[in-house]
Amino acid sequence: MPRPSFDPSLLAPRHWPAWLGVGVIWLIARLPYPLLLRLGGALGALIRNVPSRRRPIAETNVALCFPELDARAQAALVDAHLTDIGLMLVEFALGWMGSDRAIARIPMRIEGLEHLQAARANRQGVLLVGGHFSHLELCARLLARRIPIAGMYRRMDSPVFEWAVLRARLRYAAAMFDKDDIRGTVKYLRGGGTLWYAPDQDMRSKDSVFVPFFGVPAATITATHHLARMGQAQVIPFFHRRLPEGGYAMRLGAPLPLGGDAAADTAQVNASIEQMVRAAPEQYLWVHKRFKTRPPGQPDPYARKR
Repeated sequence: MPRPSFDPSLLAPRHWPAWLGVGVIWLIARLPYPLLLRLGGALGALIRNVPSRRRPIAETNVALCFPELDARAQAALVDAHLTDIGLMLVEFALGWMGSDRAIARIPMRIEGLEHLQAARANRQGVLLVGGHFSHLELCARLLARRIPIAGMYRRMDSPVFEWAVLRARLRYAAAMFDKDDIRGTVKYLRGGGTLWYAPDQDMRSKDSVFVPFFGVPAATITATHHLARMGQAQVIPFFHRRLPEGGYAMRLGAPLPLGGDAAADTAQVNASIEQMVRAAPEQYLWVHKRFKTRPPGQPDPYARKR
């Protein structure tokens, strides 16, 4: 897939603030990895201690998903997550714009490649299904050093960031598909391609079903079921977590035994992502309103937090 061409209109003065942001991201990505983690920790401490409308969202999500924890433990998890957001910001910078040499120096280990190799031996495409963890972009790039992968994405509001980030992603991804490009995605999977995909956000889509996530009915898109069926692809869970000493552990699980029912298959996907979250809960994106769409008659859990 060719990199996007540059439109001279992006140099207009109204885009200068966005270019400044891109420049800051590029500079952060030049930092050595240990220093970058220290910067992320400092940013996280600031985020944790500054009042934000995102904290109540995280508090609601944690209370819904971990009712077995007492109030003090729930508050500690929220604090740990808000601190982790600082690391997320610098990891996105590194994933997008870090040099190949810098990426090669990051400690990583990966398990379960045999599942992917078996699918390839059968000439099947693979959907690598994961969740929205703070380091998803960086770990996708780390994985791309071992195997060719493509990704699905949502277009950015800023045309400058859209151009810069898509161009950066195509340095390491085999292809990037707009979330609405179903035809291109299916063709890629049928050709034996491997696609990274995260279906764990509430998209307010008509193609959603309510299935459990941490025991709570969550509106979840059924795209995994449909893409796997149309693309004749296996669905392999992809888990990644940041290690306490730095670096990342990644694991490809056994293919999910999906059947012909969209709701049942989507429930399997949610259960798999829940297992990933329980292994590193502070690194999951709790500031997203995962439960904003409710079944008829159920109240909005975030309403009192507005």
